[in-house]
Amino acid sequence: MSDKPSVLFVCVKNGGKSQMAAGLMRHLAGDRVQVHSAGTRPGTALNELSVASLDELGIDLADEKPKPIDPDLLPTIDVVVTLGREARVEPVPGVRIINWDTDEPSERGIDGIERMRLVRDDIHDHVRHLLTELTTSEPSDPTKGHRQ
Repeated sequence: MSDKPSVLFVCVKNGGKSQMAAGLMRHLAGDRVQVHSAGTRPGTALNELSVASLDELGIDLADEKPKPIDPDLLPTIDVVVTLGREARVEPVPGVRIINWDTDEPSERGIDGIERMRLVRDDIHDHVRHLLTELTTSEPSDPTKGHRQ
């Protein structure tokens, strides 16, 4: 076990939002947080627009690919973050699960790279707040976030 806090970002396909969140957390946290991502039903490739929107910030996802939740890793994680409305992770003793119901610009008629930039920026705000929470010396408050 590590003294570093750990987070697992989960979406359905692990091709877009969870990969974006993991990339943003790695970028912001450096080696202060162990970062993982996975999908409940992983797809076959990353979303090209997600990759492009992170590339604009100098974040490279070239080595990433969609993957399932590792059942051996899950109990070792401090916080699991589900992104969106469809991803679900069954409760695990000692693991905090929160949901980020992220912005969905397509519901407002915004598509393409503009949509992905808005999604990225929304996730970025969430990641910044979580990073602050994970790296402060105060014990985490289990009532924060939205439990599933």
